[in-house]
Amino acid sequence: MRHPPDTTSPIRPRLPSPVRDVADPWLADRGVALRLKRDDLIHPLMPGNKWRKLTPNLRAAVERGHTRLLTFGGAYSNHIRAVAAAGAAYGLSTVGVVRGDELAAAPRNWSLARAEAHGMELAFVTRSAYRETLRGLSEDDSGTLRALEERWGRAYVLPEGGTNVLAARGAAELVAELPDLGPGDVVCCAVGTGGTLAGIAAALPAGARAVGFAVLKGAEGYLEGEVAALHERGWGRVFDSWRIEHGYHGGGYGRVPAELEAFAAEFEERHGVRLERRYVAKLLWGVYGLVERGELPPGSRVTAVITGPPDPEDPAGSTGSAGGARPGA
Repeated sequence: MRHPPDTTSPIRPRLPSPVRDVADPWLADRGVALRLKRDDLIHPLMPGNKWRKLTPNLRAAVERGHTRLLTFGGAYSNHIRAVAAAGAAYGLSTVGVVRGDELAAAPRNWSLARAEAHGMELAFVTRSAYRETLRGLSEDDSGTLRALEERWGRAYVLPEGGTNVLAARGAAELVAELPDLGPGDVVCCAVGTGGTLAGIAAALPAGARAVGFAVLKGAEGYLEGEVAALHERGWGRVFDSWRIEHGYHGGGYGRVPAELEAFAAEFEERHGVRLERRYVAKLLWGVYGLVERGELPPGSRVTAVITGPPDPEDPAGSTGSAGGARPGA
């Protein structure tokens, strides 16, 4: 028999997460300071933006009397793993709807095996059914929600990547851990679904700016629309202190071209920080690219938010095959 979930957090995060200055002569010569907001160190099972985005949703699920979480993701989804771990900690059952019915009979990869080890029930669906379900959820189609409830029972539904208004508000809290922000400050993050960037931009003080670096190819306009929609729904207004760069995705989600790999390896060697490749390396690659192009002028101080650690199964921080997984930043 499942015990009622604890309304206090059973997961003890490391907050505030550390902020570390990066001593880089190349940046110093150009008058730019860089520091890393190490959200990847918040918690080993719910690191970075996963903790910030999931925690307010978990509280809402418990307060509304839910005992089950239902969410969506690809074969290597960070979000799927984090929801499985969080559900186990909070005493909630979890269901992960995974894109790709061919995976059902295949040996579990390390990521899905870890989710199952936390008690998550995995449901593998065709890619077309997956897209149709997500489309219904985004359009608030009652029929889609009814079909999910008929299949899995009453559940608190978390969107793919965990991004919703509550998640964006959770991400906004990291800005309070950077109390000295002002003119000349630029807070940067990777952008997968837009929740982290939306929260950061909404919480910035006057004069500070946010720049997101898209990890998806061909998402111009779409991601901007997602962030703007979160602002309208969550804060009832628009913000003009942010933008998204689309030139550093490396060819698309899960793609790590040789140039990006060389940059990441050199950064790790020089600064002693291992970089996750699909999000974090692209973020920093973009920061250095903007400095080189003169778009981060002398006097800028960049705070790069490290939203997650390298994959634990791969020393290089990349599985080499993302299995078509969609982002979760």
